[in-house]
Amino acid sequence: MNYLGITLTANSTGEQIEPIAKAIHKIVGLPVTMRTLNRRGVRIEKGKVLDYNYSGPILEKALEMNATVRSIPKTGKYTGIPVVVTTIKNEDGYGIAAIGVVDVVGTIDLGTAFGDYPNIVNQVSDILKSRVMVP
Repeated sequence: MNYLGITLTANSTGEQIEPIAKAIHKIVGLPVTMRTLNRRGVRIEKGKVLDYNYSGPILEKALEMNATVRSIPKTGKYTGIPVVVTTIKNEDGYGIAAIGVVDVVGTIDLGTAFGDYPNIVNQVSDILKSRVMVP
């Protein structure tokens, strides 16, 4: 069986970067977008490629800054939805591609979600203590 490798360059197309974006999408189960420095890329949701010519403002910002960006886009397909985007760097440290996902943590009000956490831990601890027999 012959296996073909994947080469990622600043000029890779949406079709060429699809396997990388799909792998991330399968791991996290969230919408994934990816583009290279010089070419637009892919947008994947619910296991399907929706666009092979995609770019978004936060993908572009991450490439411009060559850094990870957590933001809520004001324009584009994910307007108003927290996203996190990071660059894929070459051996010289230059960002040649950017990949992003919906930022699930950014969509949760952590204070509300975990505000009662200490109380929950105490309740579970009390239940476990009541089940333990002291010899």
